[in-house]
Amino acid sequence: MDRLQVKLHDLNLEARQPVKTFAETAKAYIALTKPRVIELLLVATIPAMLQAQRGEVNFGLILLTLIGGWMGAGAANTFNNVVDHDIDQLMRRTRRRPTARQTVSVSEARIFAWVLLIISVLWLGFLCHSWLAAGFIVLTNWFYVYVYTKWLKRRTWQNVIWGGAAGCMPVLVGWAVIRDNVHDGSADNWWQAVVMFLIIFFWTPPHTWALAMKYKDDYARANVPMLPVVASAEETTRQIVIYSWVTVAVSLLLVPAASWIYLVVAVLSGAAFLVMATKLHQGIVRGENVKPLKLFILSNNYLAALFLGLSFDAVLGWQTVGEMLF
Repeated sequence: MDRLQVKLHDLNLEARQPVKTFAETAKAYIALTKPRVIELLLVATIPAMLQAQRGEVNFGLILLTLIGGWMGAGAANTFNNVVDHDIDQLMRRTRRRPTARQTVSVSEARIFAWVLLIISVLWLGFLCHSWLAAGFIVLTNWFYVYVYTKWLKRRTWQNVIWGGAAGCMPVLVGWAVIRDNVHDGSADNWWQAVVMFLIIFFWTPPHTWALAMKYKDDYARANVPMLPVVASAEETTRQIVIYSWVTVAVSLLLVPAASWIYLVVAVLSGAAFLVMATKLHQGIVRGENVKPLKLFILSNNYLAALFLGLSFDAVLGWQTVGEMLF
């Protein structure tokens, strides 16, 4: 423990770079929200809102929801920075985060997170007229901070499996906003939102494990038991293949509620995802020099293509496969 404290102290001295200008301060606070991670908000929320009311596009409501959702997700990510500031200092990938470099203090980041969360809840409740969506934001923050960051992340290799549920919540937020603002007597069809939730849920492990294979030593240094740290590369990629297959299979459950456009996109993008995951595993088995980061990037492209296809399908509002068959 003493060695760890000395190591953290040394890293603090090296990393401490006080922010002086307003531009640098603003940049540091924006970095706390993890803008790249929030991209998932756009990828998941928009198609959910479009699918929740096929054939209709409420641009104003979508924009308001994205703003409110961004603040909610930003709050969760900032809380994550607060809790993980100690291990972030030990990992090369995260060493430059604001709380790790102390360009923003932990107390300042905590206040910023609470402000974002409160504004997000009020924004979704009053401006988007959906207190259910606001409730989902609160649940997301609680789950991401207490269940994933404080409990699962440092204790079990299954951390990203269950912790990934927080990243699925934008789907429920978007769906809730639309359905709370539609009063035409149409069915809410929450099962579709649940399927979209599950797509992201099962997609998260292979996506994250591919990245963790690249930064295995970083996680080991910080004593975070990610799967690549506690299991062999062969077992890790075997799990990646399994979860990739489940992801693609679950994505097909949405076919009855969409037209042939989504069907084609789901099959083609899913096939590409499975091929890459299988190649990674086979390369490990054969002892080849593999590049797991390729799968990490492709997994992003897969989810984006899948939900972009669903969005396009929903905007057109063509006859669904379910309507054609039944």
